[in-house]
Amino acid sequence: MQFNIMNIKTLLGVALLSVLLAATGCQKHLDINQDPNNPSLEQGTPFIVFPAAVLGTAGAAGDLGILGGLWAEHFTQSAIANQYIYIDAYNVKTADLNGPYTLLFANGLKNYQYVIDKARAASDWTFYLLGWTMKAYTAGELVDLYDKIPYTEALAGTSNLQPKFDDGYAIYQDLIKGLDSALGKDFSARTSTIFTPSNANTDLLFNGNLDKWIAFANTMKLKLYLRMVNAHADVAQAGITDLLSSGATFLTNNAGVTTFTDAPGLDNPMYEQNIRQLNTGDNLRASTTFLSWLIANSDPRIVSYFGSTGATSLDQGDRNGNTAATVFVQSATDPVLFLSKAESYFLQAEADVRYGDGSHAQSLYNQGVLQAFTDVGQDGTSFVAPGGAYEFPTGGSTEDKIEAIIVQKWASFAYGTHQLEAFFDKNRTGYPKTSPVYSNAINYVPGQIVVSASTTLAAGLLPKRLVYPYVETSRNANAPALVPISTPVWWGK
Repeated sequence: MQFNIMNIKTLLGVALLSVLLAATGCQKHLDINQDPNNPSLEQGTPFIVFPAAVLGTAGAAGDLGILGGLWAEHFTQSAIANQYIYIDAYNVKTADLNGPYTLLFANGLKNYQYVIDKARAASDWTFYLLGWTMKAYTAGELVDLYDKIPYTEALAGTSNLQPKFDDGYAIYQDLIKGLDSALGKDFSARTSTIFTPSNANTDLLFNGNLDKWIAFANTMKLKLYLRMVNAHADVAQAGITDLLSSGATFLTNNAGVTTFTDAPGLDNPMYEQNIRQLNTGDNLRASTTFLSWLIANSDPRIVSYFGSTGATSLDQGDRNGNTAATVFVQSATDPVLFLSKAESYFLQAEADVRYGDGSHAQSLYNQGVLQAFTDVGQDGTSFVAPGGAYEFPTGGSTEDKIEAIIVQKWASFAYGTHQLEAFFDKNRTGYPKTSPVYSNAINYVPGQIVVSASTTLAAGLLPKRLVYPYVETSRNANAPALVPISTPVWWGK
């Protein structure tokens, strides 16, 4: 089955309307018979198109947050409901999840390309940077889900309605090239947009703060290079070494949409899909995988994620298990994070362990853990202190250090509708480790990923990707043959 996350048309329409009303001078160019919620192509400007594109990318986080959280085992499907059984059983078909593909591609990528083209033509290097940064995030997410996607021919307008599928690594290379191009521009040029109090609200992430966009672009480069460590270790090392030695700034704040309100179609997309549209908050229950890890470490985030220190769990995919397992806590105003502050620190820590001198890894790791606690209103100071449950393994091997970093990232991704990144990290690094036994076994290690009891895959297999959606395969003769979801994408371990 396919589920739709939200009234994205309403959300995008309101976004476009608000931008039109806020943008100085825009109203006088509108024809009285032109629907202000759907401005024509000729009326398009980066001020109008960019925030709508951002909301398209954010909208996809509803379905994909549910997918990521189920496959990263932050939560599982309630034993007394059926809504997400097919995801929990790794039985996602081509007819499922067409919505987020369309949001990321049509509402996101194509609009970012429009912004990039318009900005390049006008030498507006501010919007050029914004467009490339969000294009890199959105295209990267599609590649990480599907491996190959239409790219070079798909973003060139309507001249080619049967675009070829490009190799994921080639797309990554182009994204890094684009980010380098954008970061190398002169943002002080008189043709570059200068955000002011009257127009800064069109930047839904940073309210017009260009320094934060530069840091976001650099952090995106770091993330893309780290994705390559298994498939192109030499390229990853060279790129990261250059980035670290260049004095590049990295994110020190959350990058995402934080302005959701408690109203239909204007709330957090995962909340809209899972709670408002279904008229129940009971579907997503605590998975033993995550909850047992929080309990084993006396981690106070159990209250933030599950509402109580007495929360109980359900083993992943167990249709006959605990019917009263605790519900995963969600709010209508939860943010949608594209790249979190905690994630930025963890990315830097991993880069220092792999390719730096390792002298900054512990500090960066500690900052990541502390920020992950802060994001949910908790204090992690004692956990990273000497002897604490999450003390960095300074005397351990490289793999010990990477495991510690990735497991803490996994825990942090339960916040901010950001669960999908935990699924990607598991496939890239192997962490959290896969358990040789199910989570109800006496020798189960808390926090290790288990194969869902409802699995439809061969014994021992876990999902690694999505199959191409019908919205693409039914229209594009160049779509590749469907690949089993247990097959890793190009950078997978």
